[in-house]
Amino acid sequence: MKSQESPVQGPSTGSESMPAQSSGWQRELLVHFLRNQIRVTPAMPVLALLLGITAMQWANPTRVIVWMIGAFACQAIQTYLCQLYFKRERSYDEQRDWIGIMSAAELLTGVCWFMPLFLFWTEANHSQQIYLIASVMVVIAVRLLIVNSFMPVLIAGTGVLTIGVAMRCVWEAEPLYIALGANIVALEAFLLMVARNLQETARDMLIFKAQKDTLIADLQRAKAKAEEQRQRAEEASRAKSEFLATMSHELRTPLNAIMGFSEILKHEMFGPLAVKAYKDYADDIHHSGNYLLALINDILDLSRIEAGRRDVQDEPVSVLIAVEEVNHLLLMKAADKKIEVFVEVSDTLPRLMADRRAVSQVLINLLSIAIKFTPAGGLINVKADRDSRGGLFISIKDNGPGIPHHEIEAAMSAFSRGSMATKKAIDGAGLGLPIVKGLMSVHGGTLELRSKAGEGTEAIVTFPPGRVLDGPRGEVLASPGISTESQRKLIAITG
Repeated sequence: MKSQESPVQGPSTGSESMPAQSSGWQRELLVHFLRNQIRVTPAMPVLALLLGITAMQWANPTRVIVWMIGAFACQAIQTYLCQLYFKRERSYDEQRDWIGIMSAAELLTGVCWFMPLFLFWTEANHSQQIYLIASVMVVIAVRLLIVNSFMPVLIAGTGVLTIGVAMRCVWEAEPLYIALGANIVALEAFLLMVARNLQETARDMLIFKAQKDTLIADLQRAKAKAEEQRQRAEEASRAKSEFLATMSHELRTPLNAIMGFSEILKHEMFGPLAVKAYKDYADDIHHSGNYLLALINDILDLSRIEAGRRDVQDEPVSVLIAVEEVNHLLLMKAADKKIEVFVEVSDTLPRLMADRRAVSQVLINLLSIAIKFTPAGGLINVKADRDSRGGLFISIKDNGPGIPHHEIEAAMSAFSRGSMATKKAIDGAGLGLPIVKGLMSVHGGTLELRSKAGEGTEAIVTFPPGRVLDGPRGEVLASPGISTESQRKLIAITG
């Protein structure tokens, strides 16, 4: 099993890479121990020097010096191994080998440090013997502080020291020493239990850190991907806008000529046409040109709305007048299909602070769609009133074939045409509802479709309460004395 971990940085970098596998927490604990060992390198030689100088007062100096050289050598070996580990990247198999190597080095250090209990013991008096035991206990405490989060190395070092002290105390066969040895063994067991809990805590923290780093890395990748997609979308949107602007100009110029000449032929302005069919063809050309021009205008409107460039020129708008104007405009289209349009709008309904052209466009689109899908001899109801939250809604309901429930959401998307429009070959590009939804959005309002297959469709647009001019504020805004846009906006804000 090969490790997928990142390289271990040398001591000079001061940072470690997070392991890519869950077993990497052991590597992190090993690295933590090795770094601590390097940082506290002077501690053990200083303790050895203090113990050696003190022991020379009663022990053989040559023996003491030999032991001190051994203690310095053990520390030098440990420091060299710690530094060697960071020379290059270590694989997972090498990591396990290094755990064994460091455990062996710690065991050697532990053996070296319990030797004074046997080398300097016989020549010492009672107080000096207690001093030797206390010195070894200090070493156990120091090793515990350095290796507390790595159990294999900790047991190899402090375990042999504890065994050495216990052997020395039992060897004396005195109640005081036996009790002292038992206390030391019990203390070692307690310290190992505490160290194990510390290691488990450190392990859990490292695992959680690894998971957190993984999540952060995933989020960063997702953010970078989203940013890249956003930039692509913006570029595509700019390209689309540029294309539409260019095409609108390029299409409108010849289209105006086509419509103009077809209208001349249709009305026989330069004399009667020899063949009557040519007049019918000119009428078809003119009708198709009007359809194309309307389609181009719809595409441009939708493009401006999506780009956030549809400016709103707020002014007081009478809903009743707006509905009657649109109804009159589409009266001929409804009459061609013998469709009756009933308007239920009270003349006491408050005015709206809205864009007059946008309100008309919303009503034209919704009423045109209703007329388009209502069968001949059908009925359309147009209603406007206040809602329960103080807003104002306008409802246009037909008794046409309706929209299947699963197609309602798709009907709000640009260039989307329902199954009924496709089945009955009803013309249209699927831009009416998206334009209405966009225009309502810039007004802070909503568009809702209620429909069932075979039961007709009701389109409801709702303006928020802040755009309803009721009470004294509405009277002031609607008064002839308020003539400028800035005055209306100021009153609307302060009202």
